[in-house]
Amino acid sequence: MRFAAKFLFLCSLFCLGTTVAHAQIPYPNPFRHVIVIFQENRTPDNLFHGLLNWPGINPAHYDLASWGVNSKGNLIPLGPVPLGIGYDLSHAHSAFVSMYDDGKMDGADKIPCSGTCTIANPQFKYVDNSQHVLDPYFTLAAEYGWANAMFQTNQGPSYPAHQFIFGGTSAPSEPDDRIGVFISENPGAPKGAPYNAGSDTGCLAPLNEWNWLIDAAGVETKLTNNPLGTLCFSRDTMATLLERSGLSWKYYAPAATNPGGANPGGSIWNAPNSIRGICEPNQSYTQCLGRGWATNVDLKPSDVLTDIRACHLANVSWVIPDGRNSDHAGNPATTGGPSWVASIVNEIGTDTTCEGGAGYWSDTAIVVTWDDWGGWYDHVAPTILSGPQGDYQYGFRVPLLVASAYTPKAYVNNIRHDFGSILKFIEATFGIPQGSLGFADERATGDLSGFFNFEQTPREFQVIKAPLNGDFFIKDTRPPEPPDND
Repeated sequence: MRFAAKFLFLCSLFCLGTTVAHAQIPYPNPFRHVIVIFQENRTPDNLFHGLLNWPGINPAHYDLASWGVNSKGNLIPLGPVPLGIGYDLSHAHSAFVSMYDDGKMDGADKIPCSGTCTIANPQFKYVDNSQHVLDPYFTLAAEYGWANAMFQTNQGPSYPAHQFIFGGTSAPSEPDDRIGVFISENPGAPKGAPYNAGSDTGCLAPLNEWNWLIDAAGVETKLTNNPLGTLCFSRDTMATLLERSGLSWKYYAPAATNPGGANPGGSIWNAPNSIRGICEPNQSYTQCLGRGWATNVDLKPSDVLTDIRACHLANVSWVIPDGRNSDHAGNPATTGGPSWVASIVNEIGTDTTCEGGAGYWSDTAIVVTWDDWGGWYDHVAPTILSGPQGDYQYGFRVPLLVASAYTPKAYVNNIRHDFGSILKFIEATFGIPQGSLGFADERATGDLSGFFNFEQTPREFQVIKAPLNGDFFIKDTRPPEPPDND
């Protein structure tokens, strides 16, 4: 049976039924699955500069710069560096403030650099693709959808970013979100701790671990995990809304491996770990005992590939990479990210077994974005929200790719999006009233609907060529590494 014919058969079963059963859906759609692939620490100017020379696109449609401006007003050409680079740049809230410079976007040169920072203007770089390591990303952009105006919601690093992509806020509670109080940084280990704070945080944070709260005036104050459980938050997330609607979810993230860590599920990239209703910690806050945790949190990211092959894909999946497959800077050996993303897309696109033989490509939307800007220069200033949220939202641009059978070839979207737009899209897809969380999903101006044309004939999938495939990642027996190391 040809793909289009399979689609018509499936649509006769699902499209109308979905529309009738969930009257809140603002646009009928065939999606039964959404995969959110969350990569690490890049801007469009840094990671996708080479897209301007990629065949099959019109470079005039892509808002990518080749020059930047520093704090002295000098024009700085963006220079090439490898994807795996031996230095890292700060992406703390203070680094955002420096680079943003009240909207002038001229303070990137003030962002601190760590590691082998021996080259001039380390912040003003783009990833060199002379070895074709980025080909899978460029192919996805040219074949499917690209966003010119995707911004991280928060003005800071990975921990709060992962809270926003999962639950629409990094605030400890719903009342805190309303008054503009958010967790703004990665956690800090208590004095004398034998581990990096990234190995145990949230509900599993040890006594006296700490993080920063930022208020509506932009002032940061320390929040210390004393008593135990202070960093274990009680608020709804997208998972809450899905469960209430009878929908399944899965969160794939690498296990924490830092020495001295008490629980492998406690890393800063594991957003459910910070939610009390999911973790349900034991009395000593050293282990998550919740049924939702045991069912929905998977500490082996490559299991998303085996779940796809076994036709066990959840309605909504968040996929966080192992460190070797992250795009985070600081490790010259870290180059697996593009192949990792391609492997997930290819597993979905080439499936011919699931969904009654129609395959997952017939009813799955794939969203690929990056958790923060990583300290790299980008030329587009973010919109700053009015009201109490404005001292922490929005952050800088990050790349966004969208792929599905209903995404037009080489589509470019110019609507301003953030992580809340992804949550809003998930809500719309499954008939959950948009903005139901009342967090970033409510504040988002878009919901990704422009990336899809449901009136077009669904497109046949074309394999994304990559050096490594799904079998490599499934069979990889190397110990896990954190996606980020700062």
